[in-house]
Amino acid sequence: MIHGVLIFNTSGVARLTKFYTPLHQSPQTLVQKIFSLVSSRPPGLCNFLDAPELEAFLGPKKKDDERWRVVYRSYATLHFVFVVDGAESELGILDLIQVFVESLDRTFENVCELDLVFHFDEAHHILAEIIQGGLVLETNIEEIDASVHQATKARKESFASANPLALGVGGLGVRGVNQTPLGWLTGKLTGVGAR
Repeated sequence: MIHGVLIFNTSGVARLTKFYTPLHQSPQTLVQKIFSLVSSRPPGLCNFLDAPELEAFLGPKKKDDERWRVVYRSYATLHFVFVVDGAESELGILDLIQVFVESLDRTFENVCELDLVFHFDEAHHILAEIIQGGLVLETNIEEIDASVHQATKARKESFASANPLALGVGGLGVRGVNQTPLGWLTGKLTGVGAR
């Protein structure tokens, strides 16, 4: 099972955190602990490690031979980290991280740290399309991208219908033709569009 997904920059500042199991300590200290584990590793080592240090945050495992594992990949200034248990394949999680990054790239056209800061809701939506409740739902990038575009389109249409002054869309004119916001407002003020 996947217990947590984190994205943080090279300074250790979290840009996305999602936990699928209850935490026994604060999320900030857990992020700092995971950052210290990941950032201290030389680049030549493999991208997963056993992390018994996380038992204080996530609780002890039921079996003595099971351990918490941290699987990560670094892209430019961002570290993508998944906290998993022994039931998950480390190589499968590395592929899942790649799917997540490619999905973010398709949405944000070459994702960067600022995309995660200013569009955190979309980043969480993409993650929710891939993982829910700690279980992998979708790994097909085309399906994820289509679902994200469909939700974005629905959100924009909902905003436009609720806000007639939104740029580029407005209330329907006399013959059902979209008007500009200024045209809609002028019509309302002069009484042309009054009911």
